Amino acid sequence: MSSVIVIGGGAAGMMAAISVAGCGGRVNLLEKNEKLGKKLFITGKGRCNLTNAADIEDFFQAVVSNPKFLYSSFYSFTNDQTIAFFEGLGLKTKVERGGRVFPQSDHSSDVISALSRELSRRKVDVSLHTEVKAIIIEEGRAAGVSLSSGKKLYADAVIVATGGISYPSTGSTGDGYRFAELCGHRITELSPSLVPMEVKEWYAKELMGLSLRNIQIRITDGKKKLYEEFGEMLFTHYGVTGPVILSASSVVGKRLKQKELTLHIDLKPALSEEQLDKRVLREFETNHNRQFKNAVDSLFPAKLKPVMVELSGIPEEKKVHEITKEERSRFVHLIKDFTMTLTNLRGYNEAIITKGGVSVREIDPGTMESRKISGLYFAGEVLDLDAVTGGYNLQIAWSTGYLAGMSAAEKKQS
Repeated sequence: MSSVIVIGGGAAGMMAAISVAGCGGRVNLLEKNEKLGKKLFITGKGRCNLTNAADIEDFFQAVVSNPKFLYSSFYSFTNDQTIAFFEGLGLKTKVERGGRVFPQSDHSSDVISALSRELSRRKVDVSLHTEVKAIIIEEGRAAGVSLSSGKKLYADAVIVATGGISYPSTGSTGDGYRFAELCGHRITELSPSLVPMEVKEWYAKELMGLSLRNIQIRITDGKKKLYEEFGEMLFTHYGVTGPVILSASSVVGKRLKQKELTLHIDLKPALSEEQLDKRVLREFETNHNRQFKNAVDSLFPAKLKPVMVELSGIPEEKKVHEITKEERSRFVHLIKDFTMTLTNLRGYNEAIITKGGVSVREIDPGTMESRKISGLYFAGEVLDLDAVTGGYNLQIAWSTGYLAGMSAAEKKQS
């Protein structure tokens, strides 16, 4: 069996190393940080959304960039296999809303501990504080790596699993893109993804900290609908975030870089406009002698109420029985279509993943090997692959890491 060097001790790198060792290969896992899984530690707000329990076929709909490329990877190591793998390591899992799979303990550190124990059990040589400077190429083959210390390490194959440039504080500084370019690979346009968005309106600051559940969002460019999703979101001092917003950013981000877009929030998606009108009418009838501002408490969270009252255009002191049908109709429409202007994406330091990366056209999807350099493999976020939120991006890391490891383990220098 071959000897393999894996660059990067994140999700894809650890899985690749375990995969190589599982095939009997000798493997050296190199990580420049002081510990493994630094980014994995903060995923899912520190709970680590391992994968999704959806049917594996549904994963292709959740992948935004190059879903077809992942066919071999996803079927080589499915989400069911991921769950079974972690359960086999003693990590109990649970399924939450939207099929999201988490460790039962709600601690990402337990995921990293389980992987670390498996690396140790499989006798993977882990080198921390070890920074790779370049990949050694000899006669068109990856022959090893040179370290920033000046030392050179040789192997039959090299797997690059260095991640992207999101959350740079975790060590994701784009090293893999540099290695790939030096080896003749094309890097597609990079941008932050699964990232909060900024808005123009004054009332974003007023709503800071407010979380909305069971709402429907729609993002449009003029009359063109770009994205629609049901779920939850959160207001911040600069704009909006939360699951539906983060997923939307991966779809509309490119266009948002060029122009402003409109975010439409349906605050009561379970009710039609007609049903909502009846509900509002009931509230008005119950409170017919009160001022408008004091008659809508049951319709909104406390933080949202003054904003909705102001945007309604109905004077807040106006008695409810004086409100006209037209005014009520506009108010109902506002609840069904509360709009904000999206102006920009936040930066890489707030992005869960990086969109773009090593062009998958130059990678063999059946092995994850470079089509340009023999014995050079890529796995995880360094590739031009990304998906919406819900555990899909980590599944990309597990699947591509597993396949790259399996393939690299069979590589022998001739």
